[in-house]
Amino acid sequence: MREILIKYENVEISRGDQTILRGVNFTQHKGEFLYVVGKVGSGKSSLLKTLYCEMPIESGEAAIFDYDLTRMKKKHIPLLRRKIGIVFQDFQLLTDRSVNDNLEFVLRATGWSDETQISMRIEEVLTQVGMESKGYKMPHELSGGEQQRIVIARALLNSPEIILADEPTGNLDAESGNSIVQLLHEICVTQGTAVIMTTHNHNVVKAYPAQVMKCDQGLLIFHDIDEDNAFGAPQTPFPQPHF
Repeated sequence: MREILIKYENVEISRGDQTILRGVNFTQHKGEFLYVVGKVGSGKSSLLKTLYCEMPIESGEAAIFDYDLTRMKKKHIPLLRRKIGIVFQDFQLLTDRSVNDNLEFVLRATGWSDETQISMRIEEVLTQVGMESKGYKMPHELSGGEQQRIVIARALLNSPEIILADEPTGNLDAESGNSIVQLLHEICVTQGTAVIMTTHNHNVVKAYPAQVMKCDQGLLIFHDIDEDNAFGAPQTPFPQPHF
């Protein structure tokens, strides 16, 4: 049986007095790729934020790895986040330092100290994303697609079991966006890393198919891709899938 990494049961996600998502039920196993789609403001990013404890869970049962997200202590959040790679739409690279220095900063912040090991790990992740010759570059010297590859390299530094990618193609042209999604799928397949990617790009989802869920009217619902509808006709609320 495949290892379960994430399990949400009847979860409610709120911001203040506003309920964003309710009755959220889904399970994700090791090595699975999942798209979460929906309109702006429908709750896609909020769902991801609950997974790395940026937003609290109002009610229900939620677990990631061996952590109970409903009873998470602040001192355990950094430990959880080291097991998760996060890819942001707006890159969030440090603009005053090189690619290598950006990556070194993350490693040192997460407990790495050996100079040789740091250098080796940086070389490994840059090679993994096809950017092995770009370590000396400053972020502004890279294209948007290249910057996003560096962000993925950063997410891979601590060998995460899950990558959360929040609209990773949102600021990229079609060709660069496709290459980023292809890279995320390759990481999922070759390393067994689970990936959850939010997107509103129908073409990407069709070109690189995987399980799809949609945030729609406060629910997280299973979807099939349909030729005539960007993300297919809504099905029943996602009860307890086994991908």
